[in-house]
Amino acid sequence: MNIYLAADHGGFKLKEHLENILSSENHEIVDLGPATTDPIDDYPDFAFSVAQAVANEKDSLGLLLCRSGQGVCVVANKIAGVRAAVAWNEEVARAGRRDDHINVLCLPSDYVSQKEAEKIVQAWLNAKPGQDERYMRRLEKIKAIEEHSKNY
Repeated sequence: MNIYLAADHGGFKLKEHLENILSSENHEIVDLGPATTDPIDDYPDFAFSVAQAVANEKDSLGLLLCRSGQGVCVVANKIAGVRAAVAWNEEVARAGRRDDHINVLCLPSDYVSQKEAEKIVQAWLNAKPGQDERYMRRLEKIKAIEEHSKNY
């Protein structure tokens, strides 16, 4: 399973740290940028790349970083099939994966330390998407909304 990773300038340092950690744990990491930090880059470019990759590859995951996590999350959720959420602690990440089948995790680099980010990502990766009827019913409703929105 690939984990697609990207950040803007605000999340670049944390992205590099997490890429090293995840690679050392033998996760398949695909870094979609940037290769160097650029103080005038724009988060939509990187978030779109990760969201497209996740939407196009079954069972892949995405990890996006910016200062608040919000901007990259907004962009990622524009792509059908992507369920992105911001997490600032382990329980939020775990619940998002379990209850909502989050396939793109967005981290707020200004609000979590490197160690906290490591724990958040591990909690998310280790959580299993819930198969309870209520979770599956809600996912089907999300898919219906995505299909309906294609008409606009």
